Amino acid sequence: MELALSEEQEQLAATVRSLLAKQADPRVEQYDAALWRTLCEQIGVAALAVPEDHDGVGATLLETAVVLEELGRALVPSPLLSSLVTTEVLLAAADDEAQARLLPRIAAGEVAAYADLGDGEPAEEAVDVLDGDLATVLVVAAGGDLYEVDPATARRTWTPTMDQTLRLARVSVDLGSATRIGPAGPARERAAIVGAVGVAALQVGTAARGLEMTVAYSKERVQFGRPIGSFQALKHRMADLLVLVEMARSASWAASYAVAADTPGAAQLAHVAASYCTGALEKVAAETVQLHGGIAITWEHDAHLVLKRAHSLGHLFGSAHEHRRLVEL
Repeated sequence: MELALSEEQEQLAATVRSLLAKQADPRVEQYDAALWRTLCEQIGVAALAVPEDHDGVGATLLETAVVLEELGRALVPSPLLSSLVTTEVLLAAADDEAQARLLPRIAAGEVAAYADLGDGEPAEEAVDVLDGDLATVLVVAAGGDLYEVDPATARRTWTPTMDQTLRLARVSVDLGSATRIGPAGPARERAAIVGAVGVAALQVGTAARGLEMTVAYSKERVQFGRPIGSFQALKHRMADLLVLVEMARSASWAASYAVAADTPGAAQLAHVAASYCTGALEKVAAETVQLHGGIAITWEHDAHLVLKRAHSLGHLFGSAHEHRRLVEL
C-alpha cells in the first residue's frame, strides 16, 4: 500500500496547482472551456488514465486523483471527474472497437459523461448526469447493456444546483438509435468505485482550501489588540482541522492507489475514503464559516464556495451513510 506520492506525482500536483493559480477563477461558476483546453494540451489531464495505445498518457487513476485534488483546492469547475468515470467504464466494459473509437477522443479533451438508466428493462428515461449537457462523448448503462449514444439524439437540460461549479443535466435518450458496446454490470461496478474515489479527491482538495484560507484569515483578523490566530482556543480548533484534512488525504490516496492497482479490498477502501472525506469536508466547511465570522456569509468572500462544494460533493456518487453501509457489508 502506498500512502505517499512519488516525486513524479508531486511534480504533477505542483504543475497543476501553478497553472490553476495563474488562470483559474473560483468565482466563475461556469465551465471554462479555455482552461480545460489548457489543462488537456499542456498537462494532458484527460489523457492520464487512457492507455498509450489509445493516444493516452498511460498513467493510472491515482495520477488523475492527484489532479482532482488540485482542482478541488482551486474550487474551479472542471469536467475531469465525469471524463475519468467514463474512461474507466469504457476500459472495464466496452468492446475493443468502442475503446478505439472513443478513448482517443476523451484523451484529446472532449468532455465525456456516463449515465445509468437503471438495471431494469431498457427504456427511455431521464436521469441527472454530471456534465451531461456538455458531453460530446455519452455512454449509457441501461438494463444489462452498455451503449454509446450520439449526444445529438439525446435530450439534455441543465439542472440548477446549489454548487454551480458541479454541473448536472437532466438527460434522456432513445436507446433505439444507440449502439451497444458491452455489458452494463462491469460498467456500473467500475463507475461506482471510481466515482467514489474521484469525489474523495475533490473533497480533500476543497477541505485543504478551506483550512488554508481560515489559517490565513486568523493571522490577519485582529481582536482585542492581537490576531485571533494567537488565541489558544482557535489554535486548537485549527489543529483539529489539520488532522482531519491529513487523515482524509491519507484515506483518499490509499483508496486511489488500491483502485488503480486493483488490490484486494479496493472497494472497501474506496467506500471508507468516500465516507471519511465527506465528513471531514463538512466539518472543515462549517468551521471555515464559523472562524471567519460575519464576512463568511457574504458573497464577496470565498467561504461560501467551500460550504456549497461540501454540500454538493456529499451527495455525488453516494452519501456518507450509504458508503458506510457498504463498508459494513
